[in-house]
Amino acid sequence: MTGTGGEEMGVQAARSRALAVLRVRSRALAVALLPAAAAVILVAGGATGHLTGGVWDALRWVVSGLALLVLAAAVAVALVVARARPAVTPTVTVDEESAPDLYGMVRDLADRLDVPAPSAIALTPDCDSWLEDRTHPAHGRPPPAPEPDGATLPGGPAPRRGDAAPVLVIGSPFLWWMRVGELRAVLAPVVAGTGPSAHPDIAAARRFIRGLDAAAAVVSAGGRRGPLSRAAYGGLGRVVRLLLRGCRVHAAEMERGVAWAAAERAQAVDYGVRIVAQEQVGLAYAGWDRLLTRVALPAWRMGRWPARLDVGVVAALTELSRRDRLAEGFASRLGERPACDLLEEPGAMDEAVSLLAARLFHGGPSGASPDWSPVGWDDYPEEVVDRTWRTDAARLHRVLDALGVRRAAGHTAPGTGGPTLARVLDHLTTPADEASPGALPTPAPATAPDPATAPGAAPTRAHAAEPAEHARRAESPGSAEPAGGDGSVTRTGSPADAAPHRPPAPAYGDHDTHGGHLATHPHVAQPDAAHLDTDLPGGDSDDPSGHRRAAPATPTPTPATAAAVDEADDEADDDDLAGTTARGAALAAGLSAQLAREEAEASVTGAGAPDAHPAAVAPTAGPAPDPALWDDRALPLLPLQPPRTGREILTAHVTAMVCCAAMDTAGAVPGLDWLDGPSLLFDGVRAADLAPSVLTLVETGDPGPLRTWMTELGIRPEKPVRLV
Repeated sequence: MTGTGGEEMGVQAARSRALAVLRVRSRALAVALLPAAAAVILVAGGATGHLTGGVWDALRWVVSGLALLVLAAAVAVALVVARARPAVTPTVTVDEESAPDLYGMVRDLADRLDVPAPSAIALTPDCDSWLEDRTHPAHGRPPPAPEPDGATLPGGPAPRRGDAAPVLVIGSPFLWWMRVGELRAVLAPVVAGTGPSAHPDIAAARRFIRGLDAAAAVVSAGGRRGPLSRAAYGGLGRVVRLLLRGCRVHAAEMERGVAWAAAERAQAVDYGVRIVAQEQVGLAYAGWDRLLTRVALPAWRMGRWPARLDVGVVAALTELSRRDRLAEGFASRLGERPACDLLEEPGAMDEAVSLLAARLFHGGPSGASPDWSPVGWDDYPEEVVDRTWRTDAARLHRVLDALGVRRAAGHTAPGTGGPTLARVLDHLTTPADEASPGALPTPAPATAPDPATAPGAAPTRAHAAEPAEHARRAESPGSAEPAGGDGSVTRTGSPADAAPHRPPAPAYGDHDTHGGHLATHPHVAQPDAAHLDTDLPGGDSDDPSGHRRAAPATPTPTPATAAAVDEADDEADDDDLAGTTARGAALAAGLSAQLAREEAEASVTGAGAPDAHPAAVAPTAGPAPDPALWDDRALPLLPLQPPRTGREILTAHVTAMVCCAAMDTAGAVPGLDWLDGPSLLFDGVRAADLAPSVLTLVETGDPGPLRTWMTELGIRPEKPVRLV
């Protein structure tokens, strides 16, 4: 059923479910008042002379005491639910003065839909759009709602906080990639959700559910300092979970009804354009994921944050249109007016959203500093790509020093003691007497000293401290990779895409940005973590498709939990390194320990990266993420990738050393590929076939394919390279 009838049915279904949620609240209140009512009856019976005697007197005292305890507990639960701060999505607020055309378009859209206009507009670094209620007192002052008939009378009553319309949150990639008409069509079902949101029963039910969610968060993060505190939080948690279980089904059906009603109402506005614009939603999502995982992540690890991520999305999707025949038609859209023209200062807004993305996905500081500075796209190859490779190459040689590997091989000229690629190749090459088909490699070569006892060596997994082990799982900010994006082996820019792939994560499709499901987002809507398979600088990865998986911030483990996780990580790393040589396994273990130590040091100092170079940076002006929405203890909220395995780390560092040798001996230069991230360029052409050669060396100890590749390009592995 479509049209008004379908919309009315959706509203009625949502209202009936909202009443069911409110009945759960009423029943909880009745249960809390039941002992008090029994106590009142007993007291009244004694006062009137009907319930007298020793038994009734004792029962009266027992029931009255129980009633006081239950009432006190109910008041405590009610206070926690009412005062707990509901979580909201960190965003960048767009003032009406900085985007009058955008506000005008949204209000015109609301008028055509005959629904209240959103109270404000905010941007989020994700490909999603929704309505978010921010009427809780902890979220700051409510935005003034527009008056339909002009200004209110002087001295009249101020609008209540609960009467404010929800905030419209728009994904910033939509503004830069979509055209004005496409954005209007995509936002129509979202804005239509303000109508059902204004219904008193639906609004009350949502406030109750948000309060329970916030109280559950308080319980999970509450103190456990003493037995009384543990007992209080335990009782509160049981009550809150019981109420949430009672509301779960009704709340989900209520939101489906609201989305149904919003989608039905929005069919009358730009429906034909919306069908075409949905293709741009998926395309923008693919480009945004690739940009974050392959381009932004290496920069964040180096203590630099790209200040024009949304401009990079346009460049990446334009490049995709050039490469992919299926996307050739999208290039013609670029002649139309982009939606970012609705902003007065799109550059300043892009910079604010880019900083917000760095904080959400990497956990960077809230502003520019000497160790956390913005970088432009023109400076990216020199400031990020080149420094990333040389940093990884320097770390590789430090670990080789700790393992006791000689600086100069036997066949090199005397006095050649600098860092060379030949040193790495000679160490990873498996001698003929050690190569035996089917034999499992030993954990480390017998001639190599223990990295934990060597002078200046990094701690191994068995000797590293718990903070270092915990930090290593979060990924080292100083280990940006030379591969496409970030250099990790799988999902986030790996040098080992030729290795067996892990099962893909569930496809992104749980939240419809244009079909009405997110038109009335009742709770926190946070962007999912991006996971995309990537390749080396010489790989072939024109496929923009990707998958997402929720990646919540890792909580601080207890010692027992940390020990169990460490044991599981050890087993996983052993399985991963079983496919490498003995020397490769030892080198991978040393690199993993070194990265863990650097990450622990970075977490103590609070810098963006341990190897970030100082730079005098002035604080940025203009829009900034809303400070009231932040909880810095939980950053990063959405890390982009899982911890890398030893094989991934080793492959990335060997690739970095090869790239450094190519730049210093063969005239190659670092480059930026919009779809694949850092790349190695020879005469302006991207190098190819590097990934399989490096994998062959790491997995089998055979340097033949890599040496052949270097000979064809004129790379001299015996020459020392420049490191940072």
